[in-house]
Amino acid sequence: MVEPRIAVAVVTMGNRPAEVDALLESVAKQDLAPARIVIVGNGCRLPEFAHRLSLPGEVTTIDVEENLGCPGGRNVALARLREFGDVDVVVELDDDGLLVDPDVLRRVRDLYAADPRLGIVGFRIADERGETQQRHVPRIGKSDPLRGGYVTGFLGGGHALRMDMLAETGDWPAEFFFAHEETDLAWRAADAGWKILYAPELLLQHPKTSPARHAIYYRVNARNRVWLVRRRLPLPLVPVHLGVWTLLTLARTRSTAGLNAWFGGFAEGLREQAGERRPMRWRTVWRLTRLGRPPVI
Repeated sequence: MVEPRIAVAVVTMGNRPAEVDALLESVAKQDLAPARIVIVGNGCRLPEFAHRLSLPGEVTTIDVEENLGCPGGRNVALARLREFGDVDVVVELDDDGLLVDPDVLRRVRDLYAADPRLGIVGFRIADERGETQQRHVPRIGKSDPLRGGYVTGFLGGGHALRMDMLAETGDWPAEFFFAHEETDLAWRAADAGWKILYAPELLLQHPKTSPARHAIYYRVNARNRVWLVRRRLPLPLVPVHLGVWTLLTLARTRSTAGLNAWFGGFAEGLREQAGERRPMRWRTVWRLTRLGRPPVI
């Protein structure tokens, strides 16, 4: 069994210095030290971390002049890791998360060592009281957050990606900036035959939040949903998916301003270029459906 080399990547906008310090200290306490830690300042200048926090492995900080969004910032970290060429798996963590258990990286290494076709591992996200929001469980409907297994998606807050998989599927869709970038990557991975595992024993503690806290949420959520299906779904499924999601949005959204922004983003998604169209194969649609998440809902 070949043991993969693990890196940790964190993207921050510089507005959570205490939380970033706490996260990196929790990485330093892992019983398996990462080979590399890459921290990206997304439109900000980063302080010195390595000596101040006694971080293990090789620590690289990268200051980016403008905020590239979450997927764009992660691509900066991936590009640097690819230049180093000595990492097999990257663990990407939200800058306000925390690794409570000391064996997370070791468990990640063992999961990837046991299965060469394992592409993505999703962590369980829970708040300080140990509660997991239902939207953080990568299954439809009300599902036990402690039930692991193979799934069709993962959470951006805490996950691991195999570098060989990314070499085949491509990196994050940077143009999305925020929202649905995980689904785009997951669908590409599934279509290429890589497995996606939800491993609830891998815990990332994260404050309880709502995605609507972001000012751009409704607009980019709608725009990116349209881009996602235009890029990745077989043509007959595009209107079905968008129709279902429009009805769900109308039923769930109570804010008139939110609905107006959503429909504005929807129109933007239809009007603007969605990027390369590379729809998944029908056998992938069937596989995702068998795993409990048909790509039309």
